[in-house]
Amino acid sequence: MGNGVLLDIRNLNKTFQTNKGGVEAIRSLNLRIREGEFITVIGPSGCGKSTLLKIVAGLDVAYEGSVELEGNRIVAAGIDKGFIFQEPRLFPWLSVEKNIAADLSLRDPAIRRRVDELIELVRLQGFEKAYPRELSGGMAQRVAIARALLRSPKILLLDEPFGALDAFTRSHMQEVLLDIWQQNRTTMIFVTHDIDEAVYLANRIVILKPRPGEISGILANDLPYPRKQASASFQELRLAVLSEFHGKIERQEYVDRAGI
Repeated sequence: MGNGVLLDIRNLNKTFQTNKGGVEAIRSLNLRIREGEFITVIGPSGCGKSTLLKIVAGLDVAYEGSVELEGNRIVAAGIDKGFIFQEPRLFPWLSVEKNIAADLSLRDPAIRRRVDELIELVRLQGFEKAYPRELSGGMAQRVAIARALLRSPKILLLDEPFGALDAFTRSHMQEVLLDIWQQNRTTMIFVTHDIDEAVYLANRIVILKPRPGEISGILANDLPYPRKQASASFQELRLAVLSEFHGKIERQEYVDRAGI
């Protein structure tokens, strides 16, 4: 696909059928994502964020419109699309290194080398032989990220992966993920409810309206890394996201509400 576009979503519509009739989850969504971008998607509960990720992952193909990865319509799940859930979903009977390898053999020198590289990348040296029950929530999620990266996906989809973590661990995991992205430049789409998290991580912030999910706005984020949440430029962009998120209410109301 030309112009560096990796993912091309055109006129995406998704309706779920229930006993009470159709529920429109996504309406007329258009989005182009370039290779190497870090995109955050933010919106209220039920606006279709997770549904969008599942469609891109090939986990839900009952939709209208066009969703293409490198010019090919997404029709099924595959190793070219990594998916990180809110819960790590590790195999409790396997060690860290075997969870990362999953169905691939650590006896293969190439797999062994790559697993070791990923363990270093996600900062889990010394825990190779540990089992999930011996890991913290943040460590378990790092194992899940390493497992997804093992097959070098073209795109990594993250569905509120840090939502269940405490504030300190969440902040640490954001740093780890940015480190992974800056080293690998894997294209990422990261769903979150947290505006600060969206601004802290992304190159572009996609804001969805309440159901049915339509794009309210897309804000570019060219703040340099590492980002300082207390900086004036960070707070200015945060307020812009809040303004778009809540329907462009007067800026001063958000300044007062945020105590700035």
